[in-house]
Amino acid sequence: MHYIHENPVRAGIVEKPEDYMCSSARNYAGLEGLIEVDYW
Repeated sequence: MHYIHENPVRAGIVEKPEDYMCSSARNYAGLEGLIEVDYW
C-alpha cells in the first residue's frame, strides 16, 4: 500500500501522499477523502 500511496509523490503531482484527493492515504492520515475506506 505504501508503494501505491507514494506514486503521486514520485510523479511530482503532490508533495505528500495525503495531498492527493483520489488517494486512500488521506483516510489513513485522518483526513476526509473521496474514497470511503473500511479498516480491518
